[in-house]
Amino acid sequence: MTVRRFIFICCLALAIPKSTFPINRDTLVVADALQSNMVLQQNKAFNVWGRAHPGDQVAIKADWMTDPIKVTANVNGEFLGLITVPSARKGDFTPHQIQVSTLKEKQILTNLLIGDLWFCSGQSNMQFSVKEMIDAKEEIEGANQSNIRLLSVGLNFSTEPVNNFTGKWKICSAETVKDFSAVGYTFGRKLFDELNIPIGIIFSGIGASAVQPYVPQEQLASDELLNETYLKPYLESTKATEKIDGGFSFEKVTRPFLLYNAMIHPFINLSIKGFCWYQGESNHMERSPYVRATQVMIKSWRQRFQQGDDPKLAYDAFFREAQEQISTLNNTAMVSTMDVGAAKDLHPKNKKPIGLRLAAVALNRTYNNLSVNYQGPKYSYLELKKNVVTIHFVSETLGSGLNTNDGAPPKFFYIAGDNQIFYPAEAKIVDDTIVLDCKNVKHPKSVRYAFFNFPVTNLQNKEGFPVNPFRTDQWPESK
Repeated sequence: MTVRRFIFICCLALAIPKSTFPINRDTLVVADALQSNMVLQQNKAFNVWGRAHPGDQVAIKADWMTDPIKVTANVNGEFLGLITVPSARKGDFTPHQIQVSTLKEKQILTNLLIGDLWFCSGQSNMQFSVKEMIDAKEEIEGANQSNIRLLSVGLNFSTEPVNNFTGKWKICSAETVKDFSAVGYTFGRKLFDELNIPIGIIFSGIGASAVQPYVPQEQLASDELLNETYLKPYLESTKATEKIDGGFSFEKVTRPFLLYNAMIHPFINLSIKGFCWYQGESNHMERSPYVRATQVMIKSWRQRFQQGDDPKLAYDAFFREAQEQISTLNNTAMVSTMDVGAAKDLHPKNKKPIGLRLAAVALNRTYNNLSVNYQGPKYSYLELKKNVVTIHFVSETLGSGLNTNDGAPPKFFYIAGDNQIFYPAEAKIVDDTIVLDCKNVKHPKSVRYAFFNFPVTNLQNKEGFPVNPFRTDQWPESK
């Protein structure tokens, strides 16, 4: 359920892939990741790669270059050339082109824009489409934005890294946006509205997928915990010997490394601005293996994309707590969806706030617009004076102060004594703190906020960012 998930946004800043292109070796072909209508990442070196006849000289020239660069296809026919992309300028939506040619053939990429390119991945709540959103009609009608470009990658699996994929870059319009990721689109639209430069969004993920399919095999193998938890059980099973095709099954989208090979690896030469990751449901009964796997995934993606370090039943509450540990990784931030979920719906339709919150993180952390608030109030410390319990928050996360999104008192605060039995507490906002009262607990020891499976919260700062769930104790999870 979305209320128990967070989204991780990894603000990140290139080697020819070893995989093969499914083409005639004598034909000049540009990599699938390079297409007409795409957005080129501004102000970075940009790889142009593909295949030609072995030994052929390949000339690469963008329309902003005076002279082409020339590279030679290796013995396998693979070539890679590096060109410089200028900085984007606000309000400049000039279409560009890149020509790739040999003596006998040429390929031309047209209608290219220079701006920022973001890569979105995860499971069903990232895949959830614009046409399924609340206010979908309004969103779709306002989506004729020719300077936003969208790429949705087709589902595939592979036991080896590959370069090819299905999917075409499309100009954002009322028609093309319908089936695109709602979170991805609203994130990109907010960036476009704020920055006034072209924005490209890639969605490459699939519903029901776990984290381990997105981690490269060698990274799983080199980590003892991940190897024992995910990789060895799979490689020692009969599933590992099956022929893999591109068809969906709930079991197949949890198999280690197959999605990385087919849906992430084709893009590792591509210069991008950063990643948005929205996943967790399929791993929600896990703790330390999930944290490790997600951090290893982020590190491995950064390394391969060469980005550098520039997202009473209480099992899901403990899982959220585990998810929060992922954001301790440098230049990784998390936004909460606690207030926009639905306790009885795995795929709530209110996706726009999620995209906007991700955009706020990017605007503050990546684009250095420090005036943009991007986080909700975070628990700082507990003050106990007799039976009066006061919750304090980290000052820089309070924004302009606390309130509730419905005008009602804050919900989902619980207090326990030494017996570790939690009782509901009445909560009220006093200045920038929460004061709690619970007549059932005479000697309070611990407070928990929204620390169970399916809360939909109302406590936030006045900028609309919800208070993150927390607990003040370290009592072990009940099994």
